[in-house]
Amino acid sequence: MRDDAPPAPPPRARRRERSAPIDTELVEGELRRALGPARASRAAGRVADAAHAFANERLDDARRTLAPIAKEAPGASVVRELLGLTLYQQGRWRPAAKELEAFRDLTGSVDQNPVLADCYRAVGRHADAEALWDELRSASPSAELVAEGRIVAAGSLADRGRIDDAIRLLESAPRGKKAREHHLRTAYALADLRERAGDVSRARELFGWIVGVEPGFADAHERLGSLS
Repeated sequence: MRDDAPPAPPPRARRRERSAPIDTELVEGELRRALGPARASRAAGRVADAAHAFANERLDDARRTLAPIAKEAPGASVVRELLGLTLYQQGRWRPAAKELEAFRDLTGSVDQNPVLADCYRAVGRHADAEALWDELRSASPSAELVAEGRIVAAGSLADRGRIDDAIRLLESAPRGKKAREHHLRTAYALADLRERAGDVSRARELFGWIVGVEPGFADAHERLGSLS
């Protein structure tokens, strides 16, 4: 069951988190301190199975596998991260935030700031979501990661009725010479906000651009048709 909170952005606005294979040696090393060598090896194999289940959207299987391991080995950052992402995909915002907070504390990484901020946004913790965006922007990681953070930050502004501020934030995103997936995600979020603000012409233009670049992107074609 999902948390009793407003939904975070639908999957069309999210990147596919944790698509890379799990580094079983890293996981085993993290688990060894809590479980000992023999149990750590077996548990690392289960984490790899959970990563495969996650990648194939068998989220209940992934969660059931990861939750007891995270409880026994709370210092295993990879396990906490993957469990957090699994819970996030299931709409379990509060427990997802708990796991992703642990991942941040253990690693100091900003890699999951957008996802954690989205969890905060969904439960009304907008100040915390904004702080994560500020941190991410200052860290200047990859363009894709900053774009995801920008989309979530704009959504948080829109949730509070600050549609114009949200639009300005997305409009300020850098534009590349070649359109990449994060450009399409940003344009989609902006088109959605433009439509909500009553600027149907600009929304149509943006959805049209998305369809022209990638006809099968999310439901952009249907959204464009609904505005024609």
